Amino acid sequence: MRPETESQLADLIRGTRESLSITGGATRLWPGEGQGARVDMTAMIGVTLYEPEALTLVVRAGTTLETVRHTLAAEGQMLAFEPPGAPGSTIGGVAATNASGPRRVQAGAARDALIGVRFVDGHGELVQNGGRVMKNVTGYDLVKLMAGSRGTLGALTELSFRTAPLPPVTTTLALPGLDAPGAIRALTSALGGPDDVSGAAWLPGHGALIRLEGLAASVKARAADLTSRLSTFGTVVEGDPDAWRLLCADAQDATLDTWRIICRPSEAPMLLAHLPLPLFLDWGGALIHVQLPAGQVPQLPAFSGHARRISGASPAIVPAQDPVTARLERELQNRFDPRKTFAGQT
Repeated sequence: MRPETESQLADLIRGTRESLSITGGATRLWPGEGQGARVDMTAMIGVTLYEPEALTLVVRAGTTLETVRHTLAAEGQMLAFEPPGAPGSTIGGVAATNASGPRRVQAGAARDALIGVRFVDGHGELVQNGGRVMKNVTGYDLVKLMAGSRGTLGALTELSFRTAPLPPVTTTLALPGLDAPGAIRALTSALGGPDDVSGAAWLPGHGALIRLEGLAASVKARAADLTSRLSTFGTVVEGDPDAWRLLCADAQDATLDTWRIICRPSEAPMLLAHLPLPLFLDWGGALIHVQLPAGQVPQLPAFSGHARRISGASPAIVPAQDPVTARLERELQNRFDPRKTFAGQT
């Protein structure tokens, strides 16, 4: 099933008697997702409105992330939340998973740049919320609800984003001598200072990485300040600017499961003591990616976040939800998809 218009999609959803899996590039599926009959959104493509001077982009959900990036780069702009994406990744998948990269520490996630959505709900009705400018709305804030809903509330058809200028200068500082636990203090110190850091991560072989962006004179002054402040943690050198791309790379070992752990940066050293060497840390330590043998669940002490297996061949492992979150999600799904049409895929 590959609808080309919103009306075709609405007819399909109204007429179905089976569970549907709404997919674009299918590059962001978690284990256990993608079980319903596939509805391929990749025919719903194209930029419907782009106003560079207003920092506004409206684009159909099946458009590839690569196309969006090239369109914006031609005007010296970007999606500030720096969404990661494998080849074939679609902008609908970016919104449905609330994707964000290293710049989240400065610019927020996809939901913070998303200003409008169009989608078809489980009744087969077309719903629109938000618009081309930031504004308050009454009732459900559907823009925020749809970001990260992973296809459980409706099939996204069109998204409106606030864009941002590409930074003229980028500098990466590194403390290569720091291990993962030792990097947390340096990263949180950098983020807690006045230097407007746009990336704070740790990678094996690279150590702690701190990124600064902006006008040349500003970046130079901030880099000097950071180098001075971070010298108490070790030697500060010029880092590899391409290292940031590695934070978005897919793990290739099919014999291992990849786990995504979200926590407070202050909790990261405690959690790392119970884990093997992580693939990387991001967001100042608030995001940990680690690989474990297939089927093994990380044995972690109590912490404020959650852990989820995001790739691997073993059966799906879904983290337990707190009762309040579970009730809210259940009530929202009953409101937007009472027939349980959507299998919850992106």
